[in-house]
Amino acid sequence: MDLRIFERRYLDLVRDCGRSASGFGVCLILEGDEAGAPAIPAAYGVEARIENFDLGEDGLLSLRVRGHRRFHVVRTRVRDNGLVMADVEWRCADEDGEIRPEHALLGTLLQAMMEKVGTDLAKLPPRVFEHAGWVGWRLAQVLPITPEQRVSLLQEDDVHARLQRLLEWID
Repeated sequence: MDLRIFERRYLDLVRDCGRSASGFGVCLILEGDEAGAPAIPAAYGVEARIENFDLGEDGLLSLRVRGHRRFHVVRTRVRDNGLVMADVEWRCADEDGEIRPEHALLGTLLQAMMEKVGTDLAKLPPRVFEHAGWVGWRLAQVLPITPEQRVSLLQEDDVHARLQRLLEWID
């Protein structure tokens, strides 16, 4: 995901992440906006790790981040600069086994979508499209599903149950 950073609270966040070599949480906003007053976040999210940064022509900081691990928010508080901070419980990592036969269509669908769009993912070895967790997260990223559906996928610890939900939504 690409982000453009311009608010002081987010510049402070990026600075703190750089100093501690850590990531930051990204959650769906339930109430409020990305800019301005602190928003109310969803109770589940993903830790984002900064992969690259640059200063844009407009003078704004541009970040390229990648999702790392899922979390459940236990408690939130707002810093004096307006940044929402949270205590979180880390969710278990996916067991990235192979896609079960009943979900094989999803791997094929994702591969066809990537080839049609022409992304770098289309150049990956075909074997990667057989990994249940990887396919589920890529489909959650690219399918036209609601933000609430995306959050429900974050809450699901079982990769095959996650794929089953995606399959039902595609129907």
